Amino acid sequence: MGDKVIVLDSVWKIFGADANTAMAAVQDRGLNKSDVLSEFDCVVGIADCSFSVNRGEIFCVMGLSGSGKSTLVRHLNRLIEPTAGRISILGQDVLALDRIELRQIRSKNIGMVFQHMALLPHLTVRDNVAFPLQIRGEPKAKRWAISQTCLDRVNLTGYEDRFPTELSGGMQQRVGLARALASDPDVLLMDEPFSALDPLIRRELQDQFMALSAELQKTTVFITHDLDEAIRIGNRIAIMKDGRIVQVGTPEEIVTQPADDYVRDFVEGISKLKLVFAHSVMIDIADYVPSPGEDLSQSPRAHHGTDLDKLIDISTTTEFAVVITDDQGADIGVVDKSSLLCGIKGGKA
Repeated sequence: MGDKVIVLDSVWKIFGADANTAMAAVQDRGLNKSDVLSEFDCVVGIADCSFSVNRGEIFCVMGLSGSGKSTLVRHLNRLIEPTAGRISILGQDVLALDRIELRQIRSKNIGMVFQHMALLPHLTVRDNVAFPLQIRGEPKAKRWAISQTCLDRVNLTGYEDRFPTELSGGMQQRVGLARALASDPDVLLMDEPFSALDPLIRRELQDQFMALSAELQKTTVFITHDLDEAIRIGNRIAIMKDGRIVQVGTPEEIVTQPADDYVRDFVEGISKLKLVFAHSVMIDIADYVPSPGEDLSQSPRAHHGTDLDKLIDISTTTEFAVVITDDQGADIGVVDKSSLLCGIKGGKA
């Protein structure tokens, strides 16, 4: 993951009859969201949003209801037109595409999965999955073959001839995911796809989605209001508030280095045991002062990517500090009882 598939640069969306005038006032006078509403009767949907998504990455955008996350994701395939800013997908300037080009990129390069699947009730599961290919004009034999492959991937083999009303909510979500995969898109946009499901089914679908993502290396923007979900599946997370992105980082960075009180409140109740790693809490080997009689040559070793949960297990088996090693096995740091406790609390010794 290093090649940028999606790039947003200072994207704004202002809703209202005087949106362009309001946008100019924002740029000239630095108006905030409340000012724009009172002066122009316009609503700022998203404000100055910038980020990039690498190939094969799951990039989660999370925030409370009304934070702008669903508005943001709909800009990526121009279901919503931005008021200002630039958007690039696969090196193409999305805002410069004409209607035919936009239709092509939507049908071939971008798949979208919504919270409510909007499956066509009069079509079978097989035909629902094959529908994007039908729109593209693919022959029936090819459509059905691809549909079958996608249904196999989401564990719906045997349900091809069922209708949506015969399926549970979780199974309908699987059909929606299979439909998004049918056109073999480079990019998946997922807008709270699992939020309406029961917890056990939701977790099962998260597992299935992560496995598919790893197998197929799809670049994904995943919208959620659930921080636990974002932390569980995201390579990186963007947290939104009032239309703005307040922090972008890995789950570990979000939990251990919250950008402000808003993010800090979000992560306060999150267990850090599986999210914080030795490299974040260790004391550099050159700075560590052994206690009297302590011999680090007798200490257990752990890789710098070992999480706190495993470090606790190691620490309980020894009276010595744990020495942390790099990828080549060289000693680079030490985690003693004090630094381990600080890590569990979310800080660093």
